[in-house]
Amino acid sequence: MMGMGDGSCPFEFNFEPSTFKVGDTVSYRVTGSLSDFPFVGTLVEVGEDYVVISADPNNPTSRMRGTRESRPVVEEAEALQ
Repeated sequence: MMGMGDGSCPFEFNFEPSTFKVGDTVSYRVTGSLSDFPFVGTLVEVGEDYVVISADPNNPTSRMRGTRESRPVVEEAEALQ
């Protein structure tokens, strides 16, 4: 049941961009109307200055390009595709 338990987060996030690797779980942000909400995704690609995030690792078409920073930023239009 939601709200029960010890209050710990069920995810372990990597907030250190210099150590990002494929498979890491990250907390990311989306611009625009979704900017107040936190999102969780899995890194599927890590580039020099960008990351590619999957919101659903079981769906190979779920890919969004984001910035490479502690909490990557994804453009709203890309998140809503």
